[in-house]
Amino acid sequence: MNRKGCLFLLGSLTLGGFAAWGVPALASTLILKVYPTLATNPTLCPTQVIAYQTARPYQEGSYATDGMVQLAAIATDIGLLQRSPFSATWTGRLKPQYRNCQATAGITTLDGEPFQGHSYLRLQLNDGRVAAILDMTGVPDANSFTSTLLFNGMREGNPRWAWGGSD
Repeated sequence: MNRKGCLFLLGSLTLGGFAAWGVPALASTLILKVYPTLATNPTLCPTQVIAYQTARPYQEGSYATDGMVQLAAIATDIGLLQRSPFSATWTGRLKPQYRNCQATAGITTLDGEPFQGHSYLRLQLNDGRVAAILDMTGVPDANSFTSTLLFNGMREGNPRWAWGGSD
Protein backbone atom coordinates (compact mmCIF):
# COMPACT_ATOMS: atom_id res chain seq x y z
CA MET A 1 0.00 0.00 0.00
CA ASN A 2 1.38 3.41 -0.94
CA ARG A 3 1.64 6.39 1.41
CA LYS A 4 -1.55 8.05 0.08
CA GLY A 5 -3.53 4.84 0.67
CA CYS A 6 -2.17 4.55 4.23
CA LEU A 7 -3.15 8.15 5.02
CA PHE A 8 -6.66 7.60 3.64
CA LEU A 9 -7.05 4.42 5.70
CA LEU A 10 -5.77 6.15 8.84
CA GLY A 11 -8.16 9.08 8.31
CA SER A 12 -11.07 6.71 7.73
CA LEU A 13 -10.28 4.78 10.88
CA THR A 14 -10.04 7.97 12.91
CA LEU A 15 -13.41 9.32 11.72
CA GLY A 16 -15.02 5.92 12.11
CA GLY A 17 -13.57 5.61 15.60
CA PHE A 18 -15.09 8.90 16.69
CA ALA A 19 -18.49 7.86 15.39
CA ALA A 20 -18.23 4.50 17.19
CA TRP A 21 -17.53 6.30 20.48
CA GLY A 22 -20.71 8.35 20.12
CA VAL A 23 -18.87 11.52 19.06
CA PRO A 24 -20.39 12.61 15.75
CA ALA A 25 -17.80 12.85 12.99
CA LEU A 26 -18.11 16.12 11.03
CA ALA A 27 -21.21 17.09 12.98
CA SER A 28 -22.57 20.57 13.54
CA THR A 29 -22.69 21.65 17.18
CA LEU A 30 -25.87 23.17 18.57
CA ILE A 31 -25.75 25.02 21.89
CA LEU A 32 -29.00 25.14 23.85
CA LYS A 33 -28.75 28.02 26.31
CA VAL A 34 -30.58 27.44 29.60
CA TYR A 35 -32.85 30.26 30.80
CA PRO A 36 -33.79 29.93 34.50
CA THR A 37 -37.08 31.37 35.74
CA LEU A 38 -36.99 34.65 37.63
CA ALA A 39 -37.60 32.75 40.90
CA THR A 40 -34.74 30.26 40.32
CA ASN A 41 -31.16 30.81 41.46
CA PRO A 42 -29.15 30.46 38.19
CA THR A 43 -26.46 28.44 39.99
CA LEU A 44 -28.99 25.61 40.39
CA CYS A 45 -29.16 25.15 36.60
CA PRO A 46 -26.74 24.08 33.88
CA THR A 47 -25.73 27.02 31.68
CA GLN A 48 -26.10 25.07 28.44
CA VAL A 49 -26.72 21.68 26.90
CA ILE A 50 -24.97 20.51 23.73
CA ALA A 51 -26.57 18.78 20.77
CA TYR A 52 -25.14 17.60 17.45
CA GLN A 53 -26.59 17.17 14.00
CA THR A 54 -25.10 15.63 10.86
CA ALA A 55 -26.48 15.84 7.35
CA ARG A 56 -26.78 12.45 5.67
CA PRO A 57 -25.31 12.02 2.19
CA TYR A 58 -27.56 13.53 -0.47
CA GLN A 59 -30.24 11.34 -2.05
CA GLU A 60 -32.05 12.74 -5.05
CA GLY A 61 -35.36 14.27 -4.09
CA SER A 62 -34.83 14.35 -0.34
CA TYR A 63 -32.51 15.15 2.54
CA ALA A 64 -32.12 13.87 6.08
CA THR A 65 -30.34 15.03 9.22
CA ASP A 66 -29.30 12.83 12.15
CA GLY A 67 -29.16 14.39 15.60
CA MET A 68 -28.57 13.80 19.29
CA VAL A 69 -28.69 15.84 22.47
CA GLN A 70 -26.35 15.18 25.40
CA LEU A 71 -29.15 14.92 27.94
CA ALA A 72 -27.20 12.38 30.01
CA ALA A 73 -24.92 15.27 31.04
CA ILE A 74 -27.73 16.65 33.21
CA ALA A 75 -30.17 13.75 33.71
CA THR A 76 -30.59 10.02 34.34
CA ASP A 77 -33.34 7.50 33.56
CA ILE A 78 -33.94 9.08 30.14
CA GLY A 79 -36.54 7.58 27.84
CA LEU A 80 -38.82 8.37 24.93
CA LEU A 81 -42.17 9.54 26.33
CA GLN A 82 -44.17 10.24 23.17
CA ARG A 83 -43.78 10.62 19.43
CA SER A 84 -45.68 11.60 16.32
CA PRO A 85 -44.64 12.09 12.70
CA PHE A 86 -43.63 15.66 13.59
CA SER A 87 -42.35 15.60 17.17
CA ALA A 88 -40.78 13.50 19.90
CA THR A 89 -40.41 14.07 23.63
CA TRP A 90 -37.83 12.40 25.86
CA THR A 91 -37.90 12.78 29.64
CA GLY A 92 -35.46 12.08 32.42
CA ARG A 93 -34.72 12.72 36.08
CA LEU A 94 -32.42 15.68 36.68
CA LYS A 95 -29.10 14.89 38.36
CA PRO A 96 -28.96 15.96 42.04
CA GLN A 97 -27.11 19.23 41.36
CA TYR A 98 -29.90 20.35 38.98
CA ARG A 99 -33.00 18.96 40.75
CA ASN A 100 -34.17 22.40 41.92
CA CYS A 101 -33.68 24.05 38.54
CA GLN A 102 -36.77 25.60 36.94
CA ALA A 103 -35.82 26.65 33.41
CA THR A 104 -36.21 26.28 29.68
CA ALA A 105 -33.61 26.04 26.92
CA GLY A 106 -33.48 26.57 23.18
CA ILE A 107 -30.94 26.61 20.37
CA THR A 108 -28.88 29.81 20.47
CA THR A 109 -25.80 28.92 18.41
CA LEU A 110 -24.97 26.62 15.52
CA ASP A 111 -21.24 25.97 15.06
CA GLY A 112 -20.42 29.10 17.05
CA GLU A 113 -22.68 31.40 15.02
CA PRO A 114 -25.97 32.85 16.29
CA PHE A 115 -28.85 30.53 15.43
CA GLN A 116 -31.50 32.19 13.30
CA GLY A 117 -34.99 30.80 13.15
CA HIS A 118 -37.28 28.53 15.10
CA SER A 119 -35.66 26.43 17.85
CA TYR A 120 -37.01 23.02 16.88
CA LEU A 121 -35.16 21.48 19.86
CA ARG A 122 -36.14 22.75 23.30
CA LEU A 123 -35.74 21.70 26.93
CA GLN A 124 -37.98 22.16 29.96
CA LEU A 125 -36.48 21.65 33.43
CA ASN A 126 -39.13 21.47 36.15
CA ASP A 127 -39.92 19.56 39.36
CA GLY A 128 -36.72 17.50 39.23
CA ARG A 129 -37.40 16.35 35.64
CA VAL A 130 -36.25 17.38 32.19
CA ALA A 131 -38.14 17.11 28.91
CA ALA A 132 -36.32 17.34 25.58
CA ILE A 133 -38.76 18.26 22.84
CA LEU A 134 -37.89 17.89 19.17
CA ASP A 135 -40.71 19.54 17.22
CA MET A 136 -40.74 19.99 13.45
CA THR A 137 -44.16 21.69 13.53
CA GLY A 138 -43.99 24.68 11.21
CA VAL A 139 -40.52 23.76 9.87
CA PRO A 140 -40.97 23.57 6.09
CA ASP A 141 -38.65 21.87 3.63
CA ALA A 142 -37.58 23.44 0.31
CA ASN A 143 -40.92 22.54 -1.30
CA SER A 144 -43.06 23.93 1.55
CA PHE A 145 -43.91 20.50 2.96
CA THR A 146 -43.57 19.85 6.69
CA SER A 147 -40.28 18.28 7.74
CA THR A 148 -40.90 14.82 9.19
CA LEU A 149 -39.27 12.68 11.86
CA LEU A 150 -37.75 9.57 10.29
CA PHE A 151 -36.36 8.03 13.50
CA ASN A 152 -36.47 8.72 17.23
CA GLY A 153 -34.96 6.63 19.98
CA MET A 154 -32.05 6.30 22.39
CA ARG A 155 -28.38 5.44 22.04
CA GLU A 156 -25.71 5.46 24.74
CA GLY A 157 -28.16 7.06 27.18
CA ASN A 158 -28.98 10.05 24.97
CA PRO A 159 -31.92 10.92 22.71
CA ARG A 160 -31.26 10.32 18.99
CA TRP A 161 -33.33 11.23 15.95
CA ALA A 162 -33.39 11.72 12.21
CA TRP A 163 -35.58 14.21 10.39
CA GLY A 164 -35.88 15.10 6.76
CA GLY A 165 -37.90 16.40 3.87
CA SER A 166 -37.99 16.91 0.14
CA ASP A 167 -35.69 19.17 -1.81
